[in-house]
Amino acid sequence: MTEIEHRTEVIEESSDSAGSSTPAQPAASGGATATDVSSRRSYVGRTVQISPSGGEMARRVIVLIFGLIQVLIGLRVLLLLLDAREANTIVRFILDLSQLFVGPFEGILRIHALTAKGSILDLDAIVAFVGWTVLELIVIWIVNVFRREPA
Repeated sequence: MTEIEHRTEVIEESSDSAGSSTPAQPAASGGATATDVSSRRSYVGRTVQISPSGGEMARRVIVLIFGLIQVLIGLRVLLLLLDAREANTIVRFILDLSQLFVGPFEGILRIHALTAKGSILDLDAIVAFVGWTVLELIVIWIVNVFRREPA
């Protein structure tokens, strides 16, 4: 953490004869009184620039990567559930890319999917979503073990 200190000096001028410590002196032109009181006040402002530590940056990157994987798997479940056209380029891209992350979890359950009138509930994808979330929590826990920040 770095700190930058700056000093600002403010000069306040007021013409207040009641708070004046100097006696009023008559002006040369006609007997009017004028008083100049100036007071100086100094304010110290401190600007603190805080940047995240290496451990915090690693945690943020891990959360980002696993979050993208989870969004991709969630889109897969949603597209298959809504019976999206697999001939569409975007749908095909999402299904193919998410298959990379669903593949390691296939075969855990005896039933791979539930179907009804064209809609598919991909149980392997749901298991993969849970599995990647558990893996994310384990990796974040390991990163937190090796962080050297005061508690």
